[in-house]
Amino acid sequence: MHRFLLRRILVAVPTLAIVGVTVFVLIRLIPGDPVQVMLGDMAKPHQIVAMRQSLGLDQPVPVQFLHWLHNILTGDWGHSIVNGLPVLPLMLDRFQVTAAVAVAAVALASLVAVPAGLLAAWRQGSLSDFTVVGLSTLLLSIPSFWLGLLLLVLFGLKLGWLPIVGYVPIAEDLVAAIPYLIMPVVTVALVELGFVARMARASTIEVLRLEYITHARAKGLSEATVLWRHAFPNAFAPTWTVIGLILGNLLGGAAVTETVFTLPGLGRLLVDSIYARDYPVVQGCLLLIAVLYVLVNLVVDLLYPLFDPRVAA
Repeated sequence: MHRFLLRRILVAVPTLAIVGVTVFVLIRLIPGDPVQVMLGDMAKPHQIVAMRQSLGLDQPVPVQFLHWLHNILTGDWGHSIVNGLPVLPLMLDRFQVTAAVAVAAVALASLVAVPAGLLAAWRQGSLSDFTVVGLSTLLLSIPSFWLGLLLLVLFGLKLGWLPIVGYVPIAEDLVAAIPYLIMPVVTVALVELGFVARMARASTIEVLRLEYITHARAKGLSEATVLWRHAFPNAFAPTWTVIGLILGNLLGGAAVTETVFTLPGLGRLLVDSIYARDYPVVQGCLLLIAVLYVLVNLVVDLLYPLFDPRVAA
């Protein structure tokens, strides 16, 4: 068990290093002079020189990377060109919004999709199975922006039950923030529900065909006991991996959903910074998103032995 955990942690270290190098290189592969783009065509030569010196772009690339890496590790992620704010606090403030939507949506989708997938597998070939598979396929086919707009029109404009614009931070007022989060959370949950349900169904069907399930039934155990006590623990392991991948992807910022519902999240910050050519923020967002994805998958790997003890063997 301890050796498995140590191996997964050691694998994550070079992965994070590769992520850092990739983000650094990608920003510098953008066509054109970033200083000229940020200052505009009317910039004077002394302004360009000062900007290049402040960003360290007048130094050799290896020196730039070491200087950038040192700043990242010490918490200095630079300052936004647009508003002059420090990049790291700006991203962390926006990440709180994204995390609230992502965690709530994944939890809601899992609570609905996992039992639905188990039911479909247990009743394979029945009306219940066809219903779960059909709804999952339908949800997988619906674009998230279209579903979000549909909810806005129905519950925001037509019925007037929920606000259609604005946002209240959870840290300021939890009760007031909930109405602004309901539609984004439901939108993301419905989109991801199809993935989780299909994986839960497929893994449960595979487990139900194993010999130990037949043995459990031969002992006279009820179908509910066989399904939840014997099949579910082993069938949930692959589903847990999918849930982790979805959560890591959503924590990186669901830019489309945040734009539709005007949420000041990390994904929207990245999109706005790309349009504004705010390279320090773009670079910081890309690095943070990649690091979050790696760390979430690391946590998923570390918790995997709890669901499948064979992995730690």
